[in-house]
Amino acid sequence: MSNQQQQQVQIKIPDEILKGVYANSMQISHTQEEFVIDYMNLYPPQGIVNSRIIVSPGHLKRMISALEENLKKYEDQFGEIKVAQKPSGEQEMGFKAE
Repeated sequence: MSNQQQQQVQIKIPDEILKGVYANSMQISHTQEEFVIDYMNLYPPQGIVNSRIIVSPGHLKRMISALEENLKKYEDQFGEIKVAQKPSGEQEMGFKAE
């Protein structure tokens, strides 16, 4: 066993975060040092940013890996998820990368 002890971290989730928020759109922007992910709820004629997450490029890679791993576990258990078609009409809502 390593000389370093593994440290446990207690995590508290405040009630307002625990309930979660709905997002039907996402926008991603980046600089060399960070990625900014905005989760939004768009309902014409306007929308609202529910959450903004700012992460380093290396951490984003780990997040994508964790999402892919969990998506595979989900599909192994419940079957393949079909990709949703883009909404039609004047106002498009969905996930957007910039």
